[in-house]
Amino acid sequence: MVKQNHQLGLPFNISIEPTTTCNLGCPECPSGLKQFTRPTGNLEMETYTNIIDQLEKKLVFAYFYFQGEPYLHPKFLEIVQYAAKKKIYTVTSTNAHFLTPRKAEETVLSGLDRILISIDGATQETYQAYRIDGKLSKVLEGTKNLVEAKRKLNSQTPHIIFQMLVVKPNEHEVEEVRRIGKEIGVDEVKLKTAQIYDFENGSDLIPEQSQFSRYFKQADGKWAIKNKMLNHCWKLWHSCVITWDGKVFPCCFDKDAKYEMGNLQNHSFEKIWRGELYNSFRTNLLKARKNIDICKNCTEGTKVWVTDN
Repeated sequence: MVKQNHQLGLPFNISIEPTTTCNLGCPECPSGLKQFTRPTGNLEMETYTNIIDQLEKKLVFAYFYFQGEPYLHPKFLEIVQYAAKKKIYTVTSTNAHFLTPRKAEETVLSGLDRILISIDGATQETYQAYRIDGKLSKVLEGTKNLVEAKRKLNSQTPHIIFQMLVVKPNEHEVEEVRRIGKEIGVDEVKLKTAQIYDFENGSDLIPEQSQFSRYFKQADGKWAIKNKMLNHCWKLWHSCVITWDGKVFPCCFDKDAKYEMGNLQNHSFEKIWRGELYNSFRTNLLKARKNIDICKNCTEGTKVWVTDN
């Protein structure tokens, strides 16, 4: 098979960042750490509608998250609605602290198709070990509000997923999280492995149970990623990340937004997507993916989702 560094078509899947602001302080997240190496802010509607208008004919999925808590954007559900009206499948991820009964109903009415709700523990003590400054009671309350809003409005959407990021402090509560999800009435419970920034020397967050970890301990005591790091990646040809200020990046593993492919404030998406920078990045990946730093901690090719109910 001949590997080509260019893409004739446009992406069918994009992630758009509504905001960089977050109410929590999670330790493996730039938003939580408040340690951004780039400008921070909220997505402007003009910037956003321009993105969707350029891509709507080919776009199948729109994910509304990268860094930050989407519901902190003052017009977040207007953002969702704009894409939903164009028959684009819409997805978001939230810590659920802002899902009041009213906001839950507005979420259902927006046309949102799928929502991931982070629930990283079955007790407050365990939950706050990773979701620093968060309250498990708010997560449960917000989820119940959304389940009730779907019932009240007789809606099948959004599909509600409890997402548990499995780390060492919470791995013993997996079954209890599943039980809580069933009790509340979410549609799915998914377990996700955690990305650790500096994993080589180990971390207090790496689970003891191997099936919940992206990493394994080597004979020399150092840790390594389970991924075989093959020289290919579908993301570079079918998807991308667009930050709140219109900058295009190759994928969500570029947490610090280092590899800017172009800015939609200055160029059309198609020009960026087929441009020299993007094609050069694709070429480098096809030759030696292991030499690209954001790829060294990537699980593409291994299972990020551990299991689901």
